[in-house]
Amino acid sequence: MREGIHPEYHQAKVICNCGNEFVTGSTKKEIHVEVCSKCHPFYTGQQKATAARGRIDKFNRKYGIKTEN
Repeated sequence: MREGIHPEYHQAKVICNCGNEFVTGSTKKEIHVEVCSKCHPFYTGQQKATAARGRIDKFNRKYGIKTEN
């Protein structure tokens, strides 16, 4: 590696909007994110089914698809 061309590497504190905090390595000292593994629907399993259900029903009505309930 050449001397003097690489940025400094820090232990960065990552702060999510949900309040979760964790430490990782980065060239920045502090990172702010909107979603993390604690609040992202894919990881929590709490996807917003009600909003999606309305879009699915609208699609099915538009194309005349009958669903089995």
